[in-house]
Amino acid sequence: MPVYDLRSAGLRDLNRQLHALRPDTNETHWTVQNPDGAHAIAAGLDAPVTVEIEGNVGYYCAGMNKLANVVIHGSAGTGVAENMMSGFVHVKGDVSQSAGATSHGGMLVVDGNAGARCGISMKGIDILVKGSIGHMSAFMAQAGTLTVLGDAGEALGDSLYEARLYVRGSVKSLGADCIEKEMRDEHREQLFAKLKAAGLAGEVDPSEFRRYGSARTLYHFHVDNAGAY
Repeated sequence: MPVYDLRSAGLRDLNRQLHALRPDTNETHWTVQNPDGAHAIAAGLDAPVTVEIEGNVGYYCAGMNKLANVVIHGSAGTGVAENMMSGFVHVKGDVSQSAGATSHGGMLVVDGNAGARCGISMKGIDILVKGSIGHMSAFMAQAGTLTVLGDAGEALGDSLYEARLYVRGSVKSLGADCIEKEMRDEHREQLFAKLKAAGLAGEVDPSEFRRYGSARTLYHFHVDNAGAY
């Protein structure tokens, strides 16, 4: 179980070692100490390993993740888990803006709150935030789910495509083409599966959530909607 102290060794060397790991590696559990807000820690991973980071991280931590399980015992800056393909990223604190942006798969769990534009242009990732999220979250979200146990800020789901948004708390306002939709059994089942994957099965009732999605009026240009583009 490698232990890497960023105060005594360089970030570049850490990422070089992590990038060199093969799928059959026996170095499957890494601990990173003293991150001190450094950027791009554990970015671009491509092996089924666990990386635990003991402290706060800067921008793009676990960005472009594939297969790995990254646990951040602290808070994260802009773009955590950005463009993730697969794997699991768990932030024990808060996250800044653009968490999970453009990500195609995997799951991001945030124990605290998320800033603006959480899940912007998400393309298949499942994001679960135990706290609240900021404005313009799920902007142009194309696929995947965004589950929020707290409240959502202004313009939720602006220009949304087919991602599903589940919010337990209040929503300050909905963005262009985003509407509240009926919560059917299939949606409750999907939501339960996401809560279970985040370790919340039995703790949170899916019936307490509302579902939001696309009204599908902006899929094709129409002059009557010109002001909304």
